[in-house]
Amino acid sequence: MSINKDQVKGRTDEAVGKVKEVVGAVVGSKELELKGSIQKNTGIVQAKIGDVKSSIAKA
Repeated sequence: MSINKDQVKGRTDEAVGKVKEVVGAVVGSKELELKGSIQKNTGIVQAKIGDVKSSIAKA
């Protein structure tokens, strides 16, 4: 299985966003929590795009 840049970047952003989201919730920072949620969801979408590109390349 080949991993492309979109998959790596997406999964990295997803993980970092989740950490920000949790830290924001713990410290009571709605702004950090929101930014983390946005980054996490953006990462999920980018990783899915990478998954699709990988599937297309295999076909």
